[in-house]
Amino acid sequence: MKKALHNTKSSVKLRKSEYRDEWYLYIESYPVFAPGKDKPQRVREYVNRVITTPIWDKKRTARTDSEGNSTYKPKRDVNGIIMCKSPIDQESCIYADNIRAIRQKEYDTQELYTEMDAAIAEQKEKSQYDFIKFFRNEAKSRHYNNEGMCNTWFRVSDLLYEFNGNEPLLFANINLNLMEKFKQYLLRAPQGGNKNGTISTNTACSYYSIFKAALKQAFVEGYLPIDIAAKSKNIQAEESRREHLTLDELNKLVETPCENPVIKRAALFSGLTGLRHSDIMKMTWKEITKEGEHYRINFTQKKTKGVEYTPISDQAYFFCGEPGHPDELVFGGLPAPSWISKPLSRWIKAAGITKHITFHCFRHTYACLQLSNGTDLYTVSKMLGHTNIRTTQIYSKVEDEKKEQAADAIKLNINATESDKL
Repeated sequence: MKKALHNTKSSVKLRKSEYRDEWYLYIESYPVFAPGKDKPQRVREYVNRVITTPIWDKKRTARTDSEGNSTYKPKRDVNGIIMCKSPIDQESCIYADNIRAIRQKEYDTQELYTEMDAAIAEQKEKSQYDFIKFFRNEAKSRHYNNEGMCNTWFRVSDLLYEFNGNEPLLFANINLNLMEKFKQYLLRAPQGGNKNGTISTNTACSYYSIFKAALKQAFVEGYLPIDIAAKSKNIQAEESRREHLTLDELNKLVETPCENPVIKRAALFSGLTGLRHSDIMKMTWKEITKEGEHYRINFTQKKTKGVEYTPISDQAYFFCGEPGHPDELVFGGLPAPSWISKPLSRWIKAAGITKHITFHCFRHTYACLQLSNGTDLYTVSKMLGHTNIRTTQIYSKVEDEKKEQAADAIKLNINATESDKL
């Protein structure tokens, strides 16, 4: 479909002085469509030139007053320039017409470039916006119902602010060189709170991925002209040991009292189901149903947003406690991640377990015990709600005991004499 043009026309016109026998030269353009105006505007631009000898065209009446007196339009040459008796006045009219030609060209071409110019102007305006402010707003928007992730994003934004000398970081100043410098900064960035030392390589890897995710969103929203995040490599994560509990250690915890019974029930429930703290914390009784002989949980994972159903054992259901109202939390009163560490640690220590165990380790425990008992990797992946089986494969690396058993499975009858040895 062809785009309609406004066909603005610019003309040189005269305006009679009220006090002297002279005329002011001005340029009139119409119709002009200005931003914020619904109706077309008539724009007049005076060129600071006055003439006194215009030649009038007696064949073209301008207006007639009530007494029958007529005024006429100025006579123009073949190029449309107002004609004058005086050479000096004629030069003024030529000067005015040159300006008119410039204005006419501007109006003629602006329709072709308006959208592009607007996009360029918008991009230029957005390039002066503070990326750190955008980053924090994105954290609130993206993780409004996940306090832990929101705080992690805020931590990255704080590090970015420190990296930039405690100054706003304009989008115009973001480039690959800055990204590389921030990557190196993260690898030696200090730990938060009262902790000493620097953050781990894997934490730096996670932080840099969050940084790139924010840049990706900024590109989508037009704050960056290119997807610069795609041009930068991630920090290589180190393979880390995923601490977990043995079955004997789980049984020790069953026998050991905890100062907060809800923590004990929730932790053992996680060890029997593999559910995350975030999913356990928000679980209500209406999400637990019984299908045939088995209980199951129907829920949307808080982390992946995947709609899942998870069958659970009778023992797992036992740790849920007495059923309540459908909308009531199953583990009401379970502390948030930032408050659960100390009471959990005291309970672990009271059971005589010296490993560094966090609440998430009970999820690791579930995965490791399932694999060590012969459950196939695909089934464990589905039970954990992983969207990629490679995530589940990490747990298979901790089954050293099973590898050692496999290594000793083949035995030869070695009774060779010294002379028979190779």
